[in-house]
Amino acid sequence: MTKIFDIPADLRLASRSGGFTLPTAGHAPGYIQANLMIVPQAQAFDFLLFCQRNPKPCPLVEVLEPGQWEPACAPGANLATDLPGYRVYRDGEFVEERGDISALWQKDFVPFLIGCSFSFEDAVIREGVPLRHVAQGRNVAMYRTSLACVPSGPFHGDMVVSMRPIKSRDVAKVVEVSGRFALAHGAPLHIGNPEEIGIQDLSRPDYGDAVDIMPDEVPVFWACGVTPQWIAQSSRLSLCITHAPGKMFVTDTRG
Repeated sequence: MTKIFDIPADLRLASRSGGFTLPTAGHAPGYIQANLMIVPQAQAFDFLLFCQRNPKPCPLVEVLEPGQWEPACAPGANLATDLPGYRVYRDGEFVEERGDISALWQKDFVPFLIGCSFSFEDAVIREGVPLRHVAQGRNVAMYRTSLACVPSGPFHGDMVVSMRPIKSRDVAKVVEVSGRFALAHGAPLHIGNPEEIGIQDLSRPDYGDAVDIMPDEVPVFWACGVTPQWIAQSSRLSLCITHAPGKMFVTDTRG
């Protein structure tokens, strides 16, 4: 059975040592988890505008100065080592996934920390609404959609969403609870028919793990912080580094 980390610093240190390489859903309940997007300084202003224009998929938690890797939301942490996994993209193509990006770090790198829906999951569960991917120790299912983001400079493309099956009787409760977490994408952006937002097959997520939807459940979709990864590919950036899907930076900030 996978050990559950309750303290963010413990999870970060385990990630730094390579002892933890799994998705962070279900860990450090009550603390804000964040997606990571690192771009060269030359593209940082355009990406900041992109986040401001698209606050549902890209709610900003923190933006660091060029070259810095210790965020104010987790003193002593290192954004180059303290995530369970990273992805590297060059010219819009995914080239590798690795557990440490120290060797790739550049003095002009600008890290962005973007809110993650994992941050509201503990609150949903405490309200008596089970989440299947958390119970099964799996990554949440994520899908590319036909919902266009507002472009900024080279950044353009469609939104990515995460999906959780919710019992029909609990949908209103989940909408209310998640809506309290503006830094974690807030309330869902779509409920029900996935084809209305361009998703053809829920059994084949673009990222994460598929989960079954029971007869008394409906699919509920939230804006997702993996959106910048897809935007980076669509925009064919010469270089960017992100978290691996589901493998977040866990902050010391309470949600």
